Amino acid sequence: MATERQPRHDIAAAMHDPRISDRDEELVSRAGLDDTEVDQIVRVMQSLRGWHDAERQMSEASRRYMKLNANDMRALRFLIAARNQGEIVTPGALTEYLGISSASTTKLLDRLERGHHVTRSPHPTDRRALAIAVTEATRLVARESVGRQHARRFAAAAELTPDEREVVIRFLDALSATRLDQD
Repeated sequence: MATERQPRHDIAAAMHDPRISDRDEELVSRAGLDDTEVDQIVRVMQSLRGWHDAERQMSEASRRYMKLNANDMRALRFLIAARNQGEIVTPGALTEYLGISSASTTKLLDRLERGHHVTRSPHPTDRRALAIAVTEATRLVARESVGRQHARRFAAAAELTPDEREVVIRFLDALSATRLDQD
């Protein structure tokens, strides 16, 4: 006889609980941790999953609203940040930032220019280069969508005490150091 299926939220919670997903501690050591501590760690992992899901949904909503893909959005954020700092962006700088080929950068810029998101003009000091700039209309749309989301995230971080922010920074930096390519 088949067992009754667990509700979906219980399965999702179990994915983060090593007492369920790794009962024999083959991957996750729980040495020195009592159940209360493991419960709290599981809640941290669930909160990270919630943040990841919210971030993904916000990014997808912004991309759909602006009718752009992820690299297009990254390029626009870079161009806006450079504009705000008074920097001139060349196609080469964009290629380096995005980590894509120069051919892919050309296609990206063609697409963004057709969509009236960027302009290309002669570089003011290097006659061999182009200057890439975000259009004012796109900058304003990005400010109202992505910018407002960032402002809410900044406000959430600002509500923490300086000591709490240092703990979060240390934790997120430690998580970043667990990337797969470092194995």
